[in-house]
Formats: sequence, C-alpha cells, structure tokens
Amino acid sequence: MNNQILINVTPQETRVAVMEQGVPQEIHVERASARGLVGNIYLGKVARVLPGMQSAFIDIGLERAAFLHVADIFGGRDNNEEIRPIERLLSDGQTLLVQVSKDPIGTKGARLTTHIGIAGRFLVHLPRENHIGISQRIENETERTQLRERLVTLLNNQQGGFIVRTVAEAASDKELLDDSQYLSLLWTNIQNLSLSAPPPALLHQDLNLSLRVMRDFITEDTERVVVDSRETLQKLKDFCLQYSPKAENILEHYSGERPLFDLFGVEDEIVRALSRRVDLKSGGYLVIDQTEALTTVDVNTGAFVGVRNFDDTVFRNNLEAAQAIARQLRLRNLGGIVIADFIDMDSQEHRDAVLSEFKKALERDRTRITVNGFTALGLVELTRKRTRESLAHVLCETCPTCNGRGALLTAQTVCYDILREIVRTARQFPHTQKIRILASQKVIDLFLDEESQGLASLCDFIGKEVRLQVQTEYSQENFDVVLS
Repeated sequence: MNNQILINVTPQETRVAVMEQGVPQEIHVERASARGLVGNIYLGKVARVLPGMQSAFIDIGLERAAFLHVADIFGGRDNNEEIRPIERLLSDGQTLLVQVSKDPIGTKGARLTTHIGIAGRFLVHLPRENHIGISQRIENETERTQLRERLVTLLNNQQGGFIVRTVAEAASDKELLDDSQYLSLLWTNIQNLSLSAPPPALLHQDLNLSLRVMRDFITEDTERVVVDSRETLQKLKDFCLQYSPKAENILEHYSGERPLFDLFGVEDEIVRALSRRVDLKSGGYLVIDQTEALTTVDVNTGAFVGVRNFDDTVFRNNLEAAQAIARQLRLRNLGGIVIADFIDMDSQEHRDAVLSEFKKALERDRTRITVNGFTALGLVELTRKRTRESLAHVLCETCPTCNGRGALLTAQTVCYDILREIVRTARQFPHTQKIRILASQKVIDLFLDEESQGLASLCDFIGKEVRLQVQTEYSQENFDVVLS
C-alpha cells in the first residue's frame, strides 16, 4: 500500500509517519513530557503592554510569557477598518481569552491570538466570527458554492462562524450538523470555565497526536492507518465511532516482531533528515542549513554529469532538486523563510519549468506556503507557516563542544591561545616559578611535538618552568593555565 499512516506508540512518546508512494513524507513526534500547545485555549493575564511594538506579553502559566500582536486581537479595528493602538485595547493586569497559534520556538515564547478557532473533523468553529469560509484546497468554485449553501441551511442561524475543511467534501448533512453542534457545545463549556477559573488557566487542550491523525491527516487517498499499540488503537476506534465512522475501516493493528518504523524504513529516514546533506538519485545533492532567521538550501551537481551538455545537466539536476526540497520541507517541518539556491540557469524557459515543478511539488504540503519566485540573484524565496518546532529542534540539542557553530578551533589555534595566556599569567604573577597547562590530549601532543620549540623558547623568555597535563574530560577548545 502506497499511501498510509504509521503510528508508533511508547509510554514516553508518539511518532507518526505519513507515507506517500511508500516513502515517508512527514514525521511528527509528540512527547508526553512536552506536548505541543497549538490550539490550546487559555484564560491569560496581560503582563505588559508594549506600545512601541504594538504588542503585549500575556501570562498563560508557561515558563515564558506568550506574545500577542495587535493584529491578532479580535475587535481591534475601528469603523474604518484601521487597527486601533494596542494601549487602547489592553491594559496591564487585564484578563483575556487567548489561543496558541504558534508553539514556543527557540528563545521565543508562544504566539497568541484572540481570534478563537476550534477544529473538528469537518469544520473549524469561529465563535467570535459570523461568516462561513471554505478551505482553499477545495478549488472547484461550484463545489465551494454548494458546500457554503449546504452549511447555511444546516446551521439555521446557529451562532458563530465556521470554516469548512477539505475532508468535508464527502461528508453527509448529518455529519456536518453533528460536528457543528459538538463544536458549539465545546465553546459553551470553555466560556463557562472562563467565568470561574482564576487566571492563568488552561481551558481547552487540543487532541493528542494520535487523535489529531484521525482528525487532520487522513485524506481520500489514505489507504490505511497502522498502529503498533492495542490501547491506542482502541482509543482511535472510539474516536472514529463518535466523529468519523468511515475512518474506522482503515485502522489496523501491527503486532509483528520487527519494529514498525524499522519495517518501513522510517528510522533510517529520520537519521537522514537530521543530516545537512541530502543525496539525490542522479548524483547531485542538497545542503540544508537551519538558522534562527531562515533556512537555506544549496543545490549542487555533485557526481551528476548529465548526458548532453552543461545546460541540460543543470536543468535536470534542478528539476530533481525541486522535488527533493519540497519533500525535505515537509519531512523536517522547516518553517519561516526558506531560500533555495538552485544551480544558475541561463535559459528563462528552464527557470520557469523548474519553478513550476517546485510549486507543483509544494502543493502536496498541508502547511501554507508562499513562493515568491526567482530573485535577481537567482535564488527562490518562499515562506512556510511555522507552528511547531522542526524535527531537528525536537530531537536534537546544541552541541556543548562547539555551541552550535558546527566547527571547532584547531589544536594549533588553541596552542597559540595558551602561549599568549602564559605570557599574561607570567606578567601578572612575576614571582611564580612554575606554570601548569591543563588541556586535551590533542593539544598536549602538539606541544610535545610540532610546537615544542615554541614552548621551549617561551619558557626561556619568561624564565619559568611550564608543565603539561592532559585532562581527558576537556574538549579541544578547553584549557586552563594555572600556577603550581
């Protein structure tokens, strides 16, 4: 089966792999100790209003205060549809009903909105709005009109607005009505809680990852959902009975001895997704670097030499790279600004074809993407909505040796730093007779070999004895110069 979803469950974490054509396209990880916050609704308290930034910090009970921009405040516009100053909308100590739109990422706190949206199986309830919207993925204008008319008739002046999700195309009237009534009841319960709960308080938590699979990930192309936990399987079946009876038929339990992710090659794919380099079948490769500001993707021909001429080689390499980049964005969950540096193409026809192929590949991504095309420097700029941490940020931490630089000072550089430190120490403590160097094995070996003459000359210059001592726990960059 080509299109399927694999769910691997342990007491500590749940992992989901979305497979298309037998290859992992998305990998999601949720740990019991750190569940995502997106979709959660809180009763928060305004900790500080920042007029200069037209934003506010809201205390919702997390380690870091969350961030709310004036554009995300419901009712923040005047009669002329201009945004009112935030200092006229909020004040310090004010309580506020807010929803998390972005998880805390890096050193940034969670991003909030007061435009509440509660997701169901077929609909998203907008209790503070009064319009009906249709998912942009439903492109047929006739279908969009029919869905809107159906929902208007079914709701019969029910309060609040709704967005029709893509999966609602095949939903019956009863399923749409049940979903809308459930979401309206949920909102009523949230409101009642907000009247009695002392802020900051969590009023509503979004579904866990395994249940979100049944609500958000399943499409008409999904052939089966394979789960390796009987307990989780039963929870998914109970969820389906209430919200999506048709989806129960594609649920399967995996009881094989070989781990589920090993069987489908997902473990190996996770390892590759944490690497900077991505090899292409043709022999070319990508280099992906994720920074705080943006993600860069560099395309290289590598061993790909083509079969005709140089232009054709570059064109074919870029076409393959376009597909690979689109997949890596989903697989690694890379968000924010992305810069793709394709190999330079002289032909405008080739540039247009590569851009078209790239956009086509990106259409399979469920996350909103905006592509700005080629810049004057031949780079492709795009933005991908970032709501949760990337796969690398979930699974990895900053290297304590290089502190995220990805490079170390050479042993020779450290030796010269030590020699300068010895001179400073000798001048600061002129009566000391002996100095000891504590450093890593590689640095000490260098002092005993290539840099031995330089160290001996320095000892004569300062008139002091210098001893060497290996510290096995020291990294290459760490050293101490001590008096002995």
